[in-house]
Amino acid sequence: MSDQIKIPAVPLRQTYLGDGVQRDFAFGFPIFASEDLEVHLNAAPQTAGYAVAGAGATAGGTVTFDTAPAPGVRVTLRRRLRIERLTDFLESGRLPAAALNKEFDYLTASIQQVSDDGALALRYAATDLPASTLLPDRTQRANRLFAFDEAGNPTASPIVDAEEVSSYLVPGAGAVRRPVRDRLAETVSVRDFGAVGDGVVDDTLAFQAALAAAETVFVPPGTWRIASTLVLREGQRLHGAGHASVLKAASDALDLVAMTGGFAEIHHLRLEGGRTGVRLHGIERPCVQNTVRDLSIWDARWGIVLDGHADPDRPCYWNNFERVVVERPVEHGVWLTRSGAGDTPNANRFHCVRVYSHGHPTTGSGFYVEQGRYNNAFVDCEANVAASAHSCFRVGPGTDKTLIVNLYTETVGGVPNVLLEAGSVETSIVNLFSASGGPAIWDQSGGQYTAMNAGYPEKNRLRACRITELTVEAMRFDTDYVEPAAGGPVDLDLANSVYLVSAYGGAVEARLPAAGAANGHWVTIKKTDLSANPVSVTEASGPGPDGRTVVLASRYDFVTAVSNGAAWWIAASSRLPGNAGYHEGPALLVPDLERELHLVSAWSGATEVRLPAPWDAGAVGRTVSVKKADVSANPVTVTAAAGGGPDGEAIVLAEKGHAVTAMSNGSAWHILSRHP
Repeated sequence: MSDQIKIPAVPLRQTYLGDGVQRDFAFGFPIFASEDLEVHLNAAPQTAGYAVAGAGATAGGTVTFDTAPAPGVRVTLRRRLRIERLTDFLESGRLPAAALNKEFDYLTASIQQVSDDGALALRYAATDLPASTLLPDRTQRANRLFAFDEAGNPTASPIVDAEEVSSYLVPGAGAVRRPVRDRLAETVSVRDFGAVGDGVVDDTLAFQAALAAAETVFVPPGTWRIASTLVLREGQRLHGAGHASVLKAASDALDLVAMTGGFAEIHHLRLEGGRTGVRLHGIERPCVQNTVRDLSIWDARWGIVLDGHADPDRPCYWNNFERVVVERPVEHGVWLTRSGAGDTPNANRFHCVRVYSHGHPTTGSGFYVEQGRYNNAFVDCEANVAASAHSCFRVGPGTDKTLIVNLYTETVGGVPNVLLEAGSVETSIVNLFSASGGPAIWDQSGGQYTAMNAGYPEKNRLRACRITELTVEAMRFDTDYVEPAAGGPVDLDLANSVYLVSAYGGAVEARLPAAGAANGHWVTIKKTDLSANPVSVTEASGPGPDGRTVVLASRYDFVTAVSNGAAWWIAASSRLPGNAGYHEGPALLVPDLERELHLVSAWSGATEVRLPAPWDAGAVGRTVSVKKADVSANPVTVTAAAGGGPDGEAIVLAEKGHAVTAMSNGSAWHILSRHP
């Protein structure tokens, strides 16, 4: 028995209407290979989504679709061969019957194809009277209509086109009359491509055809059922008539609208259901400068998703969102994330975007900036979520420089208003109205944020600010209490302005960081305990305040130091031990008036203590005491650089223990006390 294909005289095309259930469609004509079969849904040729069985069989075969065509969709199956002959028989060579049969079969099938094409052409009936089939010459038919004369022969006729000659003139000075046809062609509606809009019929193919044909597509009022993601290409616009123009997802696994390039726009529509209302991510180019505005998005798992996706060279940035409401989201209202190795979404702008749960359960966050570096801004936005939500506004670990201005947050429970996760940095929050029972700002970032008018407990938290003039009505300082169990060194990290230190367990060394790493920092260290253990204030890799170690020996001793980037300087202190000094030789001492007491030994010879002129800037208002500290017969004489000495005379301290205390009033030194 021969398995050679036969070419019967059967129709070369078969047409069906889909019912939404049937997936298998038979064809009764033979094909040589699956590539010889054309498959159309309505007028759209298909290249994927189906499988062909029966190639090489005389009786034909079957096309099986992955998904059943929707009700009313026209399914056309048609044999289409490439008319060519690439084989040849060799002179005096073998001539097998199978080869001849295959050649004849292909030729017969090609003739059938040509015949089938001819059957679709205009032609005279077999019983018609003979008539000419010759067209008029090119020059005679140019810019004219095809017509027939009184004998029924082809001829050329003058153009009479009612659509072309009808025109429209817009009211107003300077308007130009235009053909109505051109005017109507400026606006493309999905109805022009067969969309129904009754919420039942699948309008996906009509929407896809409209988006393939025009840059701007209008969606009239109606409910348009969509079963496959609508992709807006570069510079394209999809818009409707507002809340009455509804795109309804046929599946919860569906992204309704995707923007994968740049400069596209979607507005004045209502989107219902699906996995995502609007998803933005770059595929062939960066996803940049797209606009999403005047939308309401209902009952999606995620309302708006910005995805850094897979390629860092195709980022999702500089997109604009305005006057958008996301209602009853299942998880997140607005989500900035990265599903692959691409760049994080950055520099996107959200203005007047509202996420509103309407009391329906929400498991995620109103706004979730999971991955978003560099200047994503949220201005005049609102997150009003259910008590089941994770948070109203959530800043994830892969973010920095997120800007939040005039945010309103609300729940009926204790949901955090703004949650800053560990790893997020440089978040800026200005004017937060927190109406949820949870914390206004739940900070897990370690203080890596700035806040102004942002709610309890830290209404204002400023970082790295320079203020030219500041009026303060109430000032508070971050304060830390330090009490090492056994004393020892404590490194001050300057996260606080005041350190209250107890040395009850042992001597404590309070170590300031190197001055070079603390420029501008102001810190106060105070000893709080009654023990005899001292608190020594030193500097890591440096000499310490005013170039020395400061010892706080008594309870309530304190020192305030400030760094200028080169050294730590004492700005204020209690009466520290360093305020007294001991001098022994040479014979002349000009006292440092920073020290209030000078103990002077004249053991090596008579010594003169010469006070500066009383009008010197460093002397006015100063009090200084000089006391003889040795048992020798050599005197200690207190004089003044302006002549004389305290009360106009040189004061001689002849014996050990003799002392004098003087004060300058700016014109003279006056004795306050004297012994003997």
